[in-house]
Amino acid sequence: MEKWMNLLTEELGNAFEKAGYDRSYGKVVLSNRPDLCEYQCNGAMAGAKVYRMAPVQIAAKVVEQMEGSQVFSSAEAVNPGFINLKASPEFLAAYLRKMAEDEHLSVAVTDTPKTILIDYGGPNVAKPLHVGHLRSAIIGESIKRLGRYLGHKVIGDVHLGDWGLQMGLIITELKHRSPELVYFQEGDKSPYPQEAPFTISELEEIYPAASARSKEDEAYREEAMEATHELQQGRPGYYALWNHILQVSVADLKKNYERLNVTFDLWKKESDAQPYIPELVAYLKEKGYARLDQGALVVDVKEEDDTKEIPPCMILKSDGASLYNTTDLATIVERMKLFHPDEILYVVDKRQELYFTQVFRCARKTHLVEEDTRLTFLGFGTMNGKDGKPFKTRQGGVMRLENLLDDISREMYQKIVDNRSVKEENAGTTAEIVGLSAVKYGDLSNQAGKDYVFDVDRFTSFEGDTGPYLLYTIVRIKSILSRYQEEGGDLAQGGLQIPSCESEKALMLELTNFGTAVEGAFEEKAPHKVCSYLYGLANAFNRFYHETKILGEEDQKQKGSWIQLLSLTRKVLETSIDLLGFSAPERM
Repeated sequence: MEKWMNLLTEELGNAFEKAGYDRSYGKVVLSNRPDLCEYQCNGAMAGAKVYRMAPVQIAAKVVEQMEGSQVFSSAEAVNPGFINLKASPEFLAAYLRKMAEDEHLSVAVTDTPKTILIDYGGPNVAKPLHVGHLRSAIIGESIKRLGRYLGHKVIGDVHLGDWGLQMGLIITELKHRSPELVYFQEGDKSPYPQEAPFTISELEEIYPAASARSKEDEAYREEAMEATHELQQGRPGYYALWNHILQVSVADLKKNYERLNVTFDLWKKESDAQPYIPELVAYLKEKGYARLDQGALVVDVKEEDDTKEIPPCMILKSDGASLYNTTDLATIVERMKLFHPDEILYVVDKRQELYFTQVFRCARKTHLVEEDTRLTFLGFGTMNGKDGKPFKTRQGGVMRLENLLDDISREMYQKIVDNRSVKEENAGTTAEIVGLSAVKYGDLSNQAGKDYVFDVDRFTSFEGDTGPYLLYTIVRIKSILSRYQEEGGDLAQGGLQIPSCESEKALMLELTNFGTAVEGAFEEKAPHKVCSYLYGLANAFNRFYHETKILGEEDQKQKGSWIQLLSLTRKVLETSIDLLGFSAPERM
């Protein structure tokens, strides 16, 4: 189905051509003066120099060619050369009827689907998810959903941190606490237990204790580093413990991500890249890409036009140990081999931009990726408290993600109970659904690269630019449609007619922007554009709702038309929030 704005531009392009001008000047855009017109074209201004005519003269000649247009009901040339436009109500209604029948709601599925691998989430095993993991998870999830809606093959990879010093720290702390465990007995050849010797709660206490001790006890830290080395060399007992840590941690991570409505196709880990490292290092040496610098193996990635210093990408430390750079490059090798993606997108903290610049340049310079493979860094800003500092608990610690979600759900539960619109037994489930909308919309409505203030009071409000406000709008529409059915109405009957008032036409015009919003949000990796569209659509609907007695309308044909408009609005709203990763309850 052709995009609405493309149809308007095509019509105006025809008029420019008929008037003797290049049709490329006929681009139609939303009006920046909605009090005067719905759309505008500034092409006459651009064509004035080419055709050596006053812009308003060009505009007037173009408008003459639009007499009898079925697309525009009004076209006016105004000084100094703008063309002000209003869409034909008949053409608008016809477009929305087709949109309602289109399973993709006017969003064009791509003819050239790409394979896109998104690296998002990035938690470390043995550590609970905290608020710092929130943005990566929900921004990445939304971009994944947007890409799939447009027809791309999008693969989500959580990319767990499971192979670093934290493993050695946990093993060492366990050894100090329970040296009798079979995992630490050198000569014991018996099978290791199926069950882990710790729960997730115990594991989450062990790691911070070990980390704190390692900062004060140098001998302990050395022991942990040796344990890490032995694990990576394949010591059986340590490897068995590592597997236990993974199993316990991943089960807990999946539970928490499921609560966020975030899913991953791949649960790949840093350790999965380790087999690729020896061959990678040998390749970099053999091809002359890598050089020694004070004993370390590095690849120079600085470019002549750099305005700031870009250090070399270190591949191996002077003692031969690999680094995060090495693992990430090996992961790229693995991804190219297994998935051959057209693009690899990393959704990570914006403070890692320099690091990823080094890794991407190294991958390109050494031809680990093909020329047309895109490596994209989407850096997100910090989620701050009202004091402008990174969001903390009241005690000043890093807040666990599940605790934040619990707090939001409790807040929503109290508001729902006070509102008395949901039965007591359903209030908890509804609060969870609405609370998730508050968290996700509160985050996604901000531009990804910017820091923002996580204001619980504002985000949980039923008024203003919030998730609960959007859900309340959807629930309001559901209620009207349900009552219409209870009164004997058939949702499948009735045809969408031309708008009967200004607020109805404004709602209809807002619906036509859905495809542009979705395509733009994916192309720019900017879910906040969907949020902005959603808020505008919800406002347009609520204005129409407050000005119109929908169910009280006696003209059945008119009522049926409005019901069709509400059904389409509901579909667009629900599809949009699904692309953002949350849903709406039946009642609020």
